[in-house]
Amino acid sequence: MVPPFRAEHVGSLLRPADLKRAFQQFRDGALSAADYEAALLDAIRGAVRTQEDAGLQSITDGEFGRNSWFGFFFERMDGFRLEPAAFRFRDEKGGSYEWPTCCACARMRRRGPIAIDEFKRLAALTRRTAKMTLPAPSALHFFRFHAAADPAVYPDENGYWDDLVAVYRAEIAALAEAGCRYLQLDEVPLAMLCDPLIREQVKGLGGDPAALVAKYVEVLQRILAGRPAGMTVGLHLCRGNFRSRWMASGGYEPVAERLLNDMPVDAFFLEYDSERAGDFSPLRWLPADKHVVLGLVSTKSPALEPADGLRRRIDEAARHVPMERLALSPQCGFASVAGGNLLTEEEQAAKLRLVVEVARAAWGSA
Repeated sequence: MVPPFRAEHVGSLLRPADLKRAFQQFRDGALSAADYEAALLDAIRGAVRTQEDAGLQSITDGEFGRNSWFGFFFERMDGFRLEPAAFRFRDEKGGSYEWPTCCACARMRRRGPIAIDEFKRLAALTRRTAKMTLPAPSALHFFRFHAAADPAVYPDENGYWDDLVAVYRAEIAALAEAGCRYLQLDEVPLAMLCDPLIREQVKGLGGDPAALVAKYVEVLQRILAGRPAGMTVGLHLCRGNFRSRWMASGGYEPVAERLLNDMPVDAFFLEYDSERAGDFSPLRWLPADKHVVLGLVSTKSPALEPADGLRRRIDEAARHVPMERLALSPQCGFASVAGGNLLTEEEQAAKLRLVVEVARAAWGSA
C-alpha cells in the first residue's frame, strides 16, 4: 500500500516518564551519552509498539529525540540564535504566552545529517512504513518574518531563501538515499495566515499576507522540484500546539485555492478538531490527484470523541471530496514540545485506537 493510509498519525507522542528522567540525568551529567541513547532507543521501541498495537500502518519515532517539532532542525544547522517570536500562544482561559524562535545570525548551513539517523533507527524497529517529519521551511522564517535574519548577513532575502532551499534539498535527498519513502512537512505559518487577527498583525508589522503565502508555496515548489522518485510527501497544517495551547483560529478559505492547487505534495493533513478550523467547504479546491487526511481527533483534550460523531464529520467532508481521497488522523501530534499536551499515555493510546477503528468502519481498512 502507498500512503497516506486511511488511519494516520501526525507525528509526536508523549515522552514516557523514564525517558524524561533519563534526559534530565543526562543533561545534569549524571548519565552517560551511551546510557541516554539506550534509554531513548527503548522508549522509541515502546512508541513503535503502541502505534502497531493500535493498528496504524505509518509509524513515527514519536519525535522522542527532539526538543520540539522544529527547534531540532535549526539546532542541527549552523547560523542561528534565539530571539522572541512575533506571535504568542493562547489558551481557553484567555492567556497569552511568549516563546523564542530562530533568527539567522550567520549564513545558514547544513553541517551534517539532520534527521537521517532518526530515520535509520526507526526503520530498524518496524516493518511497517516509517514516516519522518520535518518542519516546513516557512517555520524558520514566519515567526520573525519582519526580522528573520541579520541584515548584515542576508541583506537580500533571496540569499536567505537560496541557502534554506539548499539545506532542505540536501536533507530530503539524504533521507531518500537512506530509504525514506514517506515524508511529512509540518506547516504552521500558512494555517496561521487563515486567522484574521494574525493577518492584521502581519500587516501592522509591514508584511503582506498574500505575498507570504505565495513565497512559502514557491519555496516548497523549489525544494520539492525533482524530489526523489517513490517518496510520498504530506503537508500538515497546524495552528500551533504547545501544552494544549494554540496560536491561531480561522477556516482555510483565505489560503485554500493556492495551497491545495499549487503545493507539490500528495496529501494534506488538515486540523478539523474544533470550530476554530472552520467548515469543510475549502476542500472544494482540492485537485483530483491529491488526498486529505482529516484531523478530527483532538490531541489537546483527553476526552474521547464519539465514533459516530467522527463518522458523521467524515461524511460531511465527503460532500466536497470523494471518500476514496479522504483519511482520518488526530489533528496534531501529542507532544510538539517535549513537555507534551495535557493527557496521559493511556488516553493517547485510546485516541490512536479510535482513529483506526473509525477508519476501518468508514473505509473497510486502516
